[in-house]
Amino acid sequence: MTFYDRPVAAQTRRLGRPPASSSAETRGRIIDVARRSFGDRGYEATTNRMVADEAGITTGAIYYYFDSKLDIYKAVHHEVQERVYHLFTTAERGAETFVDKIEAVYEAAHDLNRSDASLARFLGSARIDRRRVPGLSEALGESDARSEGFFEAIVDRGVETGEVRAVDGVPMLRFIGAFSIGLTDGLSGDDREHRQALDGFLSVLRGYVRSTCPTG
Repeated sequence: MTFYDRPVAAQTRRLGRPPASSSAETRGRIIDVARRSFGDRGYEATTNRMVADEAGITTGAIYYYFDSKLDIYKAVHHEVQERVYHLFTTAERGAETFVDKIEAVYEAAHDLNRSDASLARFLGSARIDRRRVPGLSEALGESDARSEGFFEAIVDRGVETGEVRAVDGVPMLRFIGAFSIGLTDGLSGDDREHRQALDGFLSVLRGYVRSTCPTG
């Protein structure tokens, strides 16, 4: 652990707290900068000094908002999860069928990736960092369970409507999960390839449903 990545309690007390009017804005800027840095460089290569420099504040000022680099990472992870799943939940809520729900979710993901690819880069980097950095997965909690639970509910809807055979429920969930990882980790940097992969995935899904519900 370097000087820049450990809490400096004495320094925090000495500098005092910034005005409330700028506090939320500065915290948000730190999170935005950290998200891009963690996504591009990874957890270990990112330092608090890098984040502070890019956010336009002193390194010591970071400790007004976060106790450590891990706390910054947890805040970024939480912010990304909340942003992504709020968008996904809103998208799928307006659809009735399994295919329509999946299409709505992935179209929302495609639009989000076009507007801010740093979210996908962070999620892809986080998957690697959680396996590589000791204690990081435990600190982040059960985020994988949230993803699986979200898509499991959509697959369950497919079983209810007859679009997904009950015996195919778990394989379908794994198929969606594998595609999500590949789309996020491998293609988020190229909008054209991202679109092509999404179109291919939806085509395969519709073909499966047609074979399951030939009269539907």
